[in-house]
Amino acid sequence: MRQPVAFLIAMPALIALCGCNAGRSAAEGAGQFGRGFGAAATAPLDDLNLRRQQIPTVLLQAEANPYDLRNLNQCRPIASEIARLDEALGPDMDEPPSPDGRFMSERAADAASRAALDAVRDTTTDFIPGRSWIRRLSGAEAHSRHVQSAIQAGRMRRAFLKGVGMQRNCAPPAAPSWFQPRRARR
Repeated sequence: MRQPVAFLIAMPALIALCGCNAGRSAAEGAGQFGRGFGAAATAPLDDLNLRRQQIPTVLLQAEANPYDLRNLNQCRPIASEIARLDEALGPDMDEPPSPDGRFMSERAADAASRAALDAVRDTTTDFIPGRSWIRRLSGAEAHSRHVQSAIQAGRMRRAFLKGVGMQRNCAPPAAPSWFQPRRARR
């Protein structure tokens, strides 16, 4: 019975605190939209293959040989290679999400900005008649598939290296974050 009363008493204070931050969040969301507007408006350049997404070297290497273990016979080089892959791919699925500490209004502003940028991107690409054929003929579709293939190879290599790290009793990040290396026998 006390919890609903306490909640009702605290509600005006929570609303006031959120309101203080909402103006700043809206301004940050508008700034994010402004920064992303150029890329969204020029999205047809990707379809015409006039602008290409660069593939990081570590992903191209993973695509060429995902199971390569040259110079990876100790934990430190394995961890270093995994760090390079993390830089190109972002955090692995076994990593806990980083606490962002943002207010709900900031997350809402980011979501609204992303939705608006998606709408701009969709509008600019929808006016191209026969877009799928243009992407195929210009080579943009093939490049997009190559980017996705390199990303997949990088993910596969990172998982393989973490397995090798576990097998060699390495501590994270050369193994999954949940792995506890066993103590060396005496």
